[in-house]
Amino acid sequence: MPHNDPTSIVAEIRQRFQEKGTDMYAGEAISQTEHALQAAFAAEQAGESAELIVAALLHDIGHLLHKYDEDCATQGIDDLHERIGAQWLVRYFPKEVTEPIRLHVDAKRYRCATDAEYASRLSPASVLSLQLQGGPFDSAEQTEFEHNPWSKAALRLRNWDEAAKVPDFKTPELEYFLTYVQRVLQQQASDTDE
Repeated sequence: MPHNDPTSIVAEIRQRFQEKGTDMYAGEAISQTEHALQAAFAAEQAGESAELIVAALLHDIGHLLHKYDEDCATQGIDDLHERIGAQWLVRYFPKEVTEPIRLHVDAKRYRCATDAEYASRLSPASVLSLQLQGGPFDSAEQTEFEHNPWSKAALRLRNWDEAAKVPDFKTPELEYFLTYVQRVLQQQASDTDE
């Protein structure tokens, strides 16, 4: 079976969650998997496309791919999870999935620069990672972000990311959301074949 076969890719993503998904989500009282499921569920509830639901599910897959400790931010390390994740996913997924993921940290930096109320609601772990990620955008960075065609999707993803930190919140299981992953991969494969 080829490595870029949708079933193989889904299996690899499932394995990443099985291996590291039970790790605590950086400084929060939930696991990586719970965070991913809550974000995906929020996107689904908002009536988003399958691609954006998959982006919500996989936005932090970089945390499951890198070799740092879960608490690396407290050690002063920016794990660059948004870049690691997007680079890993871009081999298989369309930009509708990968670009919001690549930009979801930039979306936080943008929101912190333009919305004081949003910045005041960040969790302590998110404040710490913001500092490591470069802090709020300056005006030039804000303008550049606003002109990015994927900025609006990244900002929506950011909202789900921030909300997806609720202990014991019930969502559908990982297998349910992996059906969206399978669907997007199959669509991508058929688009590529045309």
